[in-house]
Amino acid sequence: MYRGLFSSALASHWRREVLRTSLWFVPSLEVVAAIGLFAGTLALDRAAYRGDFTLPGWVISGSADAARQILTTIAAAIITVVGVVFSIILVTLTLASTQFGPRMLRNFIRDRGTQVTLGTFVGTFVYSVLVLASIGVGSHGDFVPHISVTTTLGLTVIDLAVLIYFIHHTSISIQLPQVIASIAGDLAEAIREQGSGPDRPGPENGLSTVELVNRTEASGAVLLAPVSGYVQFIKHQNLVRLATRADAVINLEHRPGHFIVRGHQFATVWPPEAAPLVRQAMSRAHIIGPQRTLTQDASFGFDQLAEIAIRALSPAVNDPFTAMTCIDWLSENLCKIVAGWHPARVHRDAQGYIRVITAEPAYDRLVQRSFEKIRQSSLGMPAVMIRELEALARIMTETTSDGQRRVLLEQAAMIDRASERSVPEAADRADIRRRYEAILTMETRLTASEQKA
Repeated sequence: MYRGLFSSALASHWRREVLRTSLWFVPSLEVVAAIGLFAGTLALDRAAYRGDFTLPGWVISGSADAARQILTTIAAAIITVVGVVFSIILVTLTLASTQFGPRMLRNFIRDRGTQVTLGTFVGTFVYSVLVLASIGVGSHGDFVPHISVTTTLGLTVIDLAVLIYFIHHTSISIQLPQVIASIAGDLAEAIREQGSGPDRPGPENGLSTVELVNRTEASGAVLLAPVSGYVQFIKHQNLVRLATRADAVINLEHRPGHFIVRGHQFATVWPPEAAPLVRQAMSRAHIIGPQRTLTQDASFGFDQLAEIAIRALSPAVNDPFTAMTCIDWLSENLCKIVAGWHPARVHRDAQGYIRVITAEPAYDRLVQRSFEKIRQSSLGMPAVMIRELEALARIMTETTSDGQRRVLLEQAAMIDRASERSVPEAADRADIRRRYEAILTMETRLTASEQKA
């Protein structure tokens, strides 16, 4: 159900994500901070020049020519290091695209350490150039901003520390276990944001969800997609307000992560008389782009982990341990889905009437996305098959219904059949069979416990 606080949290998360996945935002803030710092130190230097106070002993003194030489050397060195940092970033992105897949580039671009490093060096360069330009002739001889020059040297020392941190951070961030754990952490956050459901239950009035869906499908007006691309974010608050003004119900047939084609159906409106008003504002309530994001699309995180596993299992790479690491993190997040996944499919207005009906990823589909492609790529690999069965057993311990367990049993049965076809060694097949039978035993025990309760 729609509740303002819940929807606002997702919208705020989306805005943060947009800013975080840009290489310009943090450096721009640091440049603005450098300009502000320059304004402050320049004011102190002018006050000292007028004789308002005496400079402390630790402030660097010297002639205007010496100050110019120091600042010119620092500015040239800083801009050189900026070029080196950019080169390292480009090499990292190239490596990530080749080894992890092109969809992983977004995770490296949004890295806060990289953005802070770029901003620190660019801000120091801007500050040193501004200080250099401030040196000139004053009423009492040459004006030398001693405090600003000293501050520039202090910023240079900070830059050296940041450079050491950046080298260490980059060497850590490109390691596969770290990349996989980072993606899993982002996925866990997306599950928490999207699956928390409404913050406060409210009134429920009007027709039921099933009846409204039937009416929109039978007699609703069709809305066509204005552009092609992936649905990245849906502003449910805007849609609820719009549908309330039009006294209508909007049934969204595509969720974030789906690809829509311009001119094809992507929503219906009931009653059809409200379609003209809704059609004008639908494009403003949808953000469509060339790639998927995690803000409202938790299934994208599962696809990212599965993609790394599939690449690791390819004959060119042949790295089953990386695949098993991905399976471990997939099972960890699927445990969260089983335990507390309650996405809001129905969004109501303040009076409790249903205004927007959305499509949400189902639990069984998330399980399939996590295991099917890996199973298909792991034929003849007993270690990977055993790890998949162990992951399914781990997830089953969190299940609370026969339906949830049935999906896991289907995946386990397919893995068992695949091992019979593709694993030549009888002892390996026996190991896989024991894990499969352990899942069957666990399912029987859990079902019996629920029946007793």
